[in-house]
Amino acid sequence: MNPLIKLFRVKIYTAVFLLVFILLVGIFGFRMMSDYTWVDSIYMTVITITTVGFGEVQPLDDNAKIFTIFLILASVIILGYAITVITEYILSKNNFEELKQRKMQKRIDGFKDHIIICGYGRNGKQASEKLLAYNKSFVVIEKDKEVMEKFQSDTVPFVLGNANEDEILIQAGIERASTLISALPNDADNLFVVLSARQINNKLNIISRASEETSYKKLKLAGANNVILPDRIGGDYMASLVVVPGLIEFIDNLSIVGKANINIEEIPIEKLYESSTTKTIRDLDLRKKTGCSVIGYKNANGEYLVNPEADLELATNSRIIVLGRPEQIQKLNSLYDIT
Repeated sequence: MNPLIKLFRVKIYTAVFLLVFILLVGIFGFRMMSDYTWVDSIYMTVITITTVGFGEVQPLDDNAKIFTIFLILASVIILGYAITVITEYILSKNNFEELKQRKMQKRIDGFKDHIIICGYGRNGKQASEKLLAYNKSFVVIEKDKEVMEKFQSDTVPFVLGNANEDEILIQAGIERASTLISALPNDADNLFVVLSARQINNKLNIISRASEETSYKKLKLAGANNVILPDRIGGDYMASLVVVPGLIEFIDNLSIVGKANINIEEIPIEKLYESSTTKTIRDLDLRKKTGCSVIGYKNANGEYLVNPEADLELATNSRIIVLGRPEQIQKLNSLYDIT
């Protein structure tokens, strides 16, 4: 909850409590001191607190008059406080969203090498959940205010606006970002976002969603590094369940559900040893040290090699892909301080 809203709620609850308290004091005071009926006590308390100036039910003695004086003074202070709190809340209510967005923008401005997700539909939401599992910094750009208000939290920073606009991309920190995921439902919008993003940051890794296969080449030409067609992936997956169901079940078991359940990790060589000397996979001996197996190698040019030989030399700026049980992956991360 926003601390400002929490503060106002505390103030309002306090004001309500004081109003109820002074009302009860007045009712019981008139009841005991002037022997009024309950109805008369309530009536006298209300006209005294509200200072409407109506007449007394019956003449008051000196003690009752002194009690009434203190009741009037106390009620004026309490009513004044209550009116101030309510007025301040009404005047500030319109600024809550602005204050919340300022706080969120300040957090976004501190991001570097983060990921930008354009669109918080089905694909965008799935991407954010995966990034949260990996504890990656990311920003969501969403133009639908209702969607933003529904899902916004301290863990998911949002920028309200159209991802097609350069100002919104800059607000999301595209100049400092490492990756952009364009998950908008319309291919034309994704194409425009890719063009704009590539123009602002030519080193950006861009991943775009596409609904039509005809959009694939256009998005690649516009500057997307990878183009994903969810419908094609879904069809391939369903066919694979028929052709190789056992293999698909095994791959599903490798799915990353949370940080503690990671089975596969891609690790830069620089994290494993000093790059001034060249080592081989055998020299690393990860199987003996951590229990993890090296199942893939990615060189500096981005080319992959599946099941590399033990004598493969690990060049600078390359990466290895390791497979292991969650506890083995955790041991690997702890041993080499991989975050």
